[in-house]
Amino acid sequence: MERTLLIIKPDAVERNLIGHIIGRLEKAGFNIADMRMEHLTVESVRRFYDVHQGKPFFEDLVDFMTSGPVLPVLLEKANAVADLRVLIGATDPAQAASGTLRQEIALDVQKNSVHASDSKETAAREIAFFFG
Repeated sequence: MERTLLIIKPDAVERNLIGHIIGRLEKAGFNIADMRMEHLTVESVRRFYDVHQGKPFFEDLVDFMTSGPVLPVLLEKANAVADLRVLIGATDPAQAASGTLRQEIALDVQKNSVHASDSKETAAREIAFFFG
């Protein structure tokens, strides 16, 4: 059983899409091991997304991720990291495959509704960040 992290971002929380996203995850065979609603601080977002510091979109990302509550979700499934990346689709919803979460519900490249770990190593770090 592999573990990965999904974050339901402020735009999806605001649009009441939590149940829809969770339903899609469960239908795809993911087990929810833990989740909790949080309001992220500027400091915590800067730490979480430290790999993007210095990039042109970084400050907008910090502002967006602190604009409302998020829902980090700890997921379990065989091949969880890769399967979740397929389910959510490309970062830019205009480029996301048909039927993916981002193609279906994301508003734009920043307000793309969900974050998912991109590797097993990243998943371990991100899970520890939210769930210890």
